[in-house]
Amino acid sequence: MGGVAGGPVAGLADRRAMTRDALERGVFDVVVIGGGIIGLSTAWHAARSGLRVAIVDAGDFAGATSSASTKLVHGGLRYLAMGDVRLVYENHAERRALGDKLAPHLVQPVPFLVPLYEGGPHGRMKIGAGMLVYSALSRFDDGPGKLLSARKAAAMVPALRTEGLRGCGLYYDHQMNDSRVALMVAHAAADAGAVLANYLEVVGLRDVDDRVAGVDVRDRLDGAEYGVDARVVVNAGGPWVDYVRRLEDPAAAPSVRLSKGAHLIVAQREPWAAAVTLPLEGGRVSFAIPWEDQLLLGTTDEPYEGEPGAVSCTDTDVEQILAEAAQSIDGSYLSPDGVRYAFAGLRVLPLGNRATQNAKRETVITRGPRDLISVAGGKWTTFRRIGLDVLEHVHELAPDVDIDRSDAVLPGAADPDSVARVLRASSPDLPDDVVAHLARHYGTYAHGLASLMAADPRLSRRVHADGPDVWAQVVYAVNDEWACNADDVLRRRTTVEVRGLATAAIRAEIEAFIQNTVGVDVPRSWLGWWPRRRQAAGA
Repeated sequence: MGGVAGGPVAGLADRRAMTRDALERGVFDVVVIGGGIIGLSTAWHAARSGLRVAIVDAGDFAGATSSASTKLVHGGLRYLAMGDVRLVYENHAERRALGDKLAPHLVQPVPFLVPLYEGGPHGRMKIGAGMLVYSALSRFDDGPGKLLSARKAAAMVPALRTEGLRGCGLYYDHQMNDSRVALMVAHAAADAGAVLANYLEVVGLRDVDDRVAGVDVRDRLDGAEYGVDARVVVNAGGPWVDYVRRLEDPAAAPSVRLSKGAHLIVAQREPWAAAVTLPLEGGRVSFAIPWEDQLLLGTTDEPYEGEPGAVSCTDTDVEQILAEAAQSIDGSYLSPDGVRYAFAGLRVLPLGNRATQNAKRETVITRGPRDLISVAGGKWTTFRRIGLDVLEHVHELAPDVDIDRSDAVLPGAADPDSVARVLRASSPDLPDDVVAHLARHYGTYAHGLASLMAADPRLSRRVHADGPDVWAQVVYAVNDEWACNADDVLRRRTTVEVRGLATAAIRAEIEAFIQNTVGVDVPRSWLGWWPRRRQAAGA
């Protein structure tokens, strides 16, 4: 994919060498272990506050729980049913902030229908009241919740099962592509000066005066081992949080339990004007959500005690999700052969006796015997607030820098429709679906991708003929978004994998591009936009 006139950007091996050089230089104020959304948020807020920050992950950024969510930025309707009004109110405040001004390119509103069937667990009065209270807690930001007739509901969701349908509740929430949001938080942290390194496994904790004072790491790509010194270490290991705690104290008792959530992606045959939330017995819900031009179905909620890295969506999970979806969605959508992609992740929950589906989604922050700060749990929607809460604990150990609590927009923030209008004017040959795709996933950064394609039209080639992702995204993923292998590109930087389009040939082409290209030429006209400072910072 080379041949663009301009200067070369360092290849993968060179970039990782620069990362190592930055990590071994001097002492960091904070090292964050774990590159999920909580670790990334903590690193972002710490760097914005003037702390020198590094963040390392044994896998890819957002490679586990943070890219395996239901893709919602939401108040949490079922948390209202559990009586947690405070959590719902806080979630709504963050949902509004992200969707309205901080990340409008990544977080979009969507209406949801709650079907009411004969013999269902909830009646019209209860659902109607719930819709009203939920909307009030959101300050009626997207409009009032209400009850709809079965006819109006079916017009919004053509695949809605109407047999026995007495009507639907209507409420509003937001959705996202969780991987892209996490990557934009990573961009924000790098812009603020943080050093980011994926595929860097923590194998031990450094010790000075019986306090944790850094990490020993192993590069999982080339086997190199070295140390990173720090005043404070934050353990944001997600499902691995207790593994890291035992590096500090081998006798540390478990602090969390894990719950598995599986999802399916199936084809969407016609546009839907709303998503579907079906209440199930026991307090769970089944979602059917238009997402990335397809339907996302799920989720499950069951205890998990295995190795976190081995979690997967099993045949049993597929059967359960399809059976639950069939209670509200036409069965013709729900053949196992129609599943394009399946995935599973792990929720990190506080210890307790309640069933996982009824456990509160609380964040637990603790300080170990040698001052290792560990954070576990929480919700995607409140990632900004959790990052600031963790930083309060960091501040107790490093009080010489004040915390910056002001709001900051995520990189690329803009109305995606406005971005799309500019793209269409500047790049009239780009197909409409590609324009919309780039605007929604990159915001104003899409203009840099358009410049790449203008300089080398080969980069406007679709990765797969049936999807909107283009080769400029692959180049960008490798050079500026820390992608180290085909999975990073196909699953998290683009939407090729989740659309069921990642063929063996495409995977091999991208892997060869990553491994065999020592540098990718960048057009001179774009060098002013290209954030090369991240390369120097080890990004």
